[in-house]
Amino acid sequence: MMGQTEPTVLIAEDDFGHFALIQKNLQRSCVLKEIIHFRNGEELLGYLFHQGPNRLENERYLILMDIRLPGKNGIEVLRSIKEDPTLYAIPVFMLTTSSNPADIERSYELGCAAYVNKPGSYSEFVKSVDSLGRMISLSEFDWPPLRYSSFLSH
Repeated sequence: MMGQTEPTVLIAEDDFGHFALIQKNLQRSCVLKEIIHFRNGEELLGYLFHQGPNRLENERYLILMDIRLPGKNGIEVLRSIKEDPTLYAIPVFMLTTSSNPADIERSYELGCAAYVNKPGSYSEFVKSVDSLGRMISLSEFDWPPLRYSSFLSH
C-alpha cells in the first residue's frame, strides 16, 4: 500500500450476523489490521469525535457502513463525516441492502468511496465481502492520518 500501514477498519452495522460475516471474510481476504464494530451511527460518530473510547491520533481508517442504521442513518453519518475538516478524507464504503437509486446517488454526492449492495444469498454476500477485502488490502488509497481538532464538538 504505497509503504503505508493498512487502515483500521471501522464497521457501522446494526445486524451482528452481518458484521460477523463481514469481519470473518475481510480477515480471510488479507485485512490484517484491527476491525472495530459499531452498532449504530451515533457510536461511530462518538468514536470519531472522541466521545467514549477514543480513536488513535495519526491512525489511518476506513469505514464500512450500512445505510439502514438505527437512530442516525448511514446517509446522515456520511454527511457528518464529510463535512468535518479532520474526517472528510476517510474513505467511506456504503455496504447495504438498499438498492434505492436515491440512496446510491445521495451517497456518491456526499463523497462515499464506493456503494456496495449486500446480495441476498450467503454465497454472493461472501463473494462481495471477499472482493471488498482484497480491494482494501491492495488499494492505493492515500490513507490520511487523522488529527484531532479541538474546536469541533459534536
